[in-house]
Amino acid sequence: MADEVILLDFWVSPFATRVKIALAEKGVEYESREEDQSNKSPLLLKMNPVHKQVPVLIHNGKPVCESLIIVQYIDEVWNHKSPLLPCDPHQRAQARFWADFVDKKVSPNASISVLPNHC
Repeated sequence: MADEVILLDFWVSPFATRVKIALAEKGVEYESREEDQSNKSPLLLKMNPVHKQVPVLIHNGKPVCESLIIVQYIDEVWNHKSPLLPCDPHQRAQARFWADFVDKKVSPNASISVLPNHC
C-alpha cells in the first residue's frame, strides 16, 4: 500500500515552503491543498485544532503540525535518502540555529503583509 501524503498549505507561507523543500529533497509525492486563511477548511480545523494554521502534513490520515517538527518527521520516515541535517552534531546545531532564527526574526516580519486586515 502506497503512502497517502497531503500537505495543507498556503502559497506564501515560508513555513509551508520549508516543508515542500524537505518533501522534494526526499522525493516524496504528495497532494498539496491550498488553504484560505480567512475561511479555514473543516479539514484544517480537524487536523490542527490547537493552532488552526498551516502547514499540516497528513500522512496516512495522521496529522503532523509545525514546520520544523514536520521536517524532522519527513527525515525520519523517509530515511532512504540522505539526511536533511548534517551528521556532525555541531553542524546540525548550526542548521537548527538558523532555522530557529528564520522562524523568530525573519518570517514573522515577512508574513505581516499577507495577513488580512480586519480593521
